[in-house]
Amino acid sequence: MPTYSYACTSCGHSFDAVQSFSDDALTVCPECGGALRKQYGSIGVTFNGSGFYRTDSRKGSSSAGSAPAKAPASN
Repeated sequence: MPTYSYACTSCGHSFDAVQSFSDDALTVCPECGGALRKQYGSIGVTFNGSGFYRTDSRKGSSSAGSAPAKAPASN
């Protein structure tokens, strides 16, 4: 189950809560009864560098496989 971070807009109290995807978001601060908001952080996975997209691994038209094949000569 994912862990969500919450912060109170009134008193600034922040905490983490383990909730299911189907659970409703928390709305009331357990410290003062004020309104809560979810805090979003940066993601843990990033995709950098070449090869991520299909076209990144291709070198253009100068590769050896781009020349048309010759038909066998018939005598």
